[in-house]
Amino acid sequence: MAANEFEDTKSRGVLWGFGVLLLATLVIILILGAWWGSEPDQFNVQEEAMERAKITNTTDIPLGYTYTNTLAHIAEVLLHKSGGYITNDVAPPGLFLDNISNFEYGALVMLRDATSALRNHFARDQSQSDEDPDLKIAEPYFYYENDSWALPSTEAEYQKGVDALHNYMSRLQKWGGKVKRAQFYSRADNLWQYTELVIKRLGNLSTRLSASTGGAEINPALAVVDPDVDVNIRNAKATALPQTPWLQIDDVFYEARGASWALLHILKAVKYDFHDILLDKRAMNTVDIMIKSLENAMAPILSPMILNGSGYGLFANYSLTMATYIARANASALDLRDIMNRG
Repeated sequence: MAANEFEDTKSRGVLWGFGVLLLATLVIILILGAWWGSEPDQFNVQEEAMERAKITNTTDIPLGYTYTNTLAHIAEVLLHKSGGYITNDVAPPGLFLDNISNFEYGALVMLRDATSALRNHFARDQSQSDEDPDLKIAEPYFYYENDSWALPSTEAEYQKGVDALHNYMSRLQKWGGKVKRAQFYSRADNLWQYTELVIKRLGNLSTRLSASTGGAEINPALAVVDPDVDVNIRNAKATALPQTPWLQIDDVFYEARGASWALLHILKAVKYDFHDILLDKRAMNTVDIMIKSLENAMAPILSPMILNGSGYGLFANYSLTMATYIARANASALDLRDIMNRG
């Protein structure tokens, strides 16, 4: 009997030990998940540019340096924030952190658009001029698949894009010998072309966010344009967008948060590098409205989950609140486009 009791006690001890180890592992995963899943802080675009350029006077920053450094720093934040780049994680806790993964994707889309604008518009004198060799290298790396964990990894490819941006920034500062100085053209037509793309991105996000309640938006793609078709048929086909599935509401919300975070910093850099043209066109206030709207969109989230009440229901609807701020930023972007397009 004594031997049997000893074996039972030993078995219970092993089970207790295993249970404690499992509980400790879960606690560690939860703590890491909360830390890794936190959104990155905002940063001062001018201070980051001055620190990178190793200068103390803002007037010494070359034109285009702040904009380019902002793009590079956005990528660096995504790669080196708490937990690093999460989207391509294949193990806990990163595997389960879909909110921060969607945040990263939203920021990445804005980063790609802004880098494309730099390569195709801001760094070129005219449509037939030669493109910058460093930007020609940088842009494709940011379009590498965002969830690759094998060789080459997403982090390694994006870091190559950051390095190429840094090379371009160095050439904005220095030139001589065989190294051709980099160029940045702060013109109204360049900013107008980039704003066109921003309008489409913000409009898409606003529509998807508004669909959180169902029937909130009309899908123009389903409308019949033919005037010969009966009006009742046209109205029937112009049906409301389907409501966003409950499990995807937070995905769209955090994608919009990531896009707002990245675009907020890009616009602050635009405000600096396009300062003269914005003043000349009297468009500075329009950019300030866009920035303020995106800052409101990035307000701290107090609820542990994304609430999805109806428009006038008992509970708040975070998606509709976010859609309001993004729609306001989009309206200002439309004004900015029109202002930049005037002679």
